[in-house]
Amino acid sequence: MKRSLSVFLLLLGTLVSCSKKDQEKCAFVPDTKGIVIDLKIEALEDSLPSITSKQQLVDFFARHPVVRDHFFGRDLYPNDSIFVNEMYNRFINPHLDTLLMETHRVFGDLSELKKNFTEAFTNIKYYYPQFRAPKVQTIISGFQTDLMVSDTLIIVGLDYYLGKGAKYKPQLYDYLLRRYTKDFIVPSVMLLYAIDNKTNKTNLADQTVLADMIAYGKAYYFAKRMLPCLADSILMGYKADEMKGSMDNEDKIYIRLVENEVLYSTSHKIKEKYISERPKTLEIGEKCPGRIGTWIGWRIIESYSEKHPDVALPQIMALPDPEKIFKEAKYRPQGNR
Repeated sequence: MKRSLSVFLLLLGTLVSCSKKDQEKCAFVPDTKGIVIDLKIEALEDSLPSITSKQQLVDFFARHPVVRDHFFGRDLYPNDSIFVNEMYNRFINPHLDTLLMETHRVFGDLSELKKNFTEAFTNIKYYYPQFRAPKVQTIISGFQTDLMVSDTLIIVGLDYYLGKGAKYKPQLYDYLLRRYTKDFIVPSVMLLYAIDNKTNKTNLADQTVLADMIAYGKAYYFAKRMLPCLADSILMGYKADEMKGSMDNEDKIYIRLVENEVLYSTSHKIKEKYISERPKTLEIGEKCPGRIGTWIGWRIIESYSEKHPDVALPQIMALPDPEKIFKEAKYRPQGNR
């Protein structure tokens, strides 16, 4: 099963923050001393820019069929000849050499990326002992795909994550582009794991905004526990003032959601306003960041966890009834921190 970060970002996002009184804190840090993860990262980023013939490209794709079929989307092309010609012309473009140089500058020997993946996978195995770490491949694609995640393989398009200092960048709105940094790769994978129905049980018959809020809130709750000391600002990809403003005005935001009859609406337009990707939630206020409903969903899950300390993370993720979670969370928004 393949999951794409781009799809996830178009569906959700959220924020959390701190003020001088309420600094960001680590979530629960599990004791993982007895857990060993033998993570393998296969670095492919040098391979494609070094291609000098179409036959070499065909041979590369033959060795890496998942890269060919799922990352580069072979099925999107009418036939193999058109696909190979398109890919070959892309990879002999001299601009790709610049992408490769910047990739080496930003990611070095990939040791930091490996360290972050290892931490996250180790924590997953703590909560889910049956978990087996997937293989990780890194590549540059000319902005073809950012991330592909399956149960056995993760492919990272490093050129997407070069950050704001890069000469070439993917064509995205600024409020999306600021998330594409090297620090956001592993959190992105954790979010994709967490939104999958195998991990995050949901009642598909419930089409309310509240159901979406709870599902996405569980995803962020999961990701934070897999990277417990990761700054919330990195996990959420929001500006510091946006995050602080949301925490300071949490009570006001929630009241506005109630007043606007958002929680139990099944309207697609309402979901677009409060859940889907937007730079601002103007229905709350001109300074309110987009997708604010998902943040409230995360706050509800945090409240549920606090009220039920005996319920472990896998059990929370397996709870399918958003209405039951909402009631038992006894969520009381705070503000003016």
